[in-house]
Amino acid sequence: MPPELSKTPSVFEVKARMTGKRIDAYLASRYPDYSRSVIQKVIDADAVLINGKVVKASYRVREGDEISVWLPELASDEILPEDIPLSILYEDEWLTVVDKPPGLVTHPAKGHWSGTLVNALQFHFDTLSTVSGEQRPGVVHRLDRDTSGLMIVAKEDSAHRLLARQFEQRTIQKEYLAIVQGEIERDSDYIEKFIGPHPTHREKTAIRRAEDGGKPASTYYETIERFRGFSLVRCLPRTGRTHQIRVHMLHIGYPIVADKLYSGRDRLTLADVSGRPADSEITLIDRQALHARRIRFEHPVTNAPLDFTSPVPEDMNRVIAALRDRGRKNDHP
Repeated sequence: MPPELSKTPSVFEVKARMTGKRIDAYLASRYPDYSRSVIQKVIDADAVLINGKVVKASYRVREGDEISVWLPELASDEILPEDIPLSILYEDEWLTVVDKPPGLVTHPAKGHWSGTLVNALQFHFDTLSTVSGEQRPGVVHRLDRDTSGLMIVAKEDSAHRLLARQFEQRTIQKEYLAIVQGEIERDSDYIEKFIGPHPTHREKTAIRRAEDGGKPASTYYETIERFRGFSLVRCLPRTGRTHQIRVHMLHIGYPIVADKLYSGRDRLTLADVSGRPADSEITLIDRQALHARRIRFEHPVTNAPLDFTSPVPEDMNRVIAALRDRGRKNDHP
């Protein structure tokens, strides 16, 4: 056995719902902190046994298969401070509110072990809460990498727990701005659809029934402005499921602009707005047009009401300006 692998295997049985899945894909989903290439190397090293026998990556698992796997040690859990600039809107001894730019991953994970918001927090603050574990100091809630906007960070454990309770009780009010494809018919509506893991794509979530792992999710939206082919929307999620706004808006037929994971396009060009092919080289935005604009909550220690607003980012303003220049439709009063 190669020395870099663990000396003791992990042993488990395959559940019925995983029957037919390739062993490499199955292990990658079970151990998301390991890349596909690492999983492949483990299989090639004969460090995966099924029912006591060596298998190839193409083997398809069956219900009741006993899998033994020897995995390498993960990289050090130590999070190094990095001098990454932060926009800090508020700070006291218990918490801080930061305005996260797009493109910044919230915490270390597979493929992003450095250059994250957490690395920046470790640099800028002497103390952070430990409630969410070693890899997520201070993180009470998260934003997707390409979603910009406001986040609350806890600097002390008791404050973290009280903030988490507000999230659980849904007393923290979050407001997002989104630019979506299509001219939304309704001025406002309430979307209530369960969200759970996508059945085939492990990076996505989807509308799912409760028996398939879906959990209650609700989002209120209001149409702020309509353009030809697009709309500007205000979204107030009542729950905090992964990719909730992105999935809910896609479900009603209005995917968020430049959301590669859910709309299939990773950018919006001026040609998409103007209709002129010559404008195809001008990119207006190259990430999902979603911004956590406002957050309102009660201070976990003083009970004082706190209300913070983040300005609309430059790239989203650029899209809105181009859409207005093309011509708006039926502004919402």
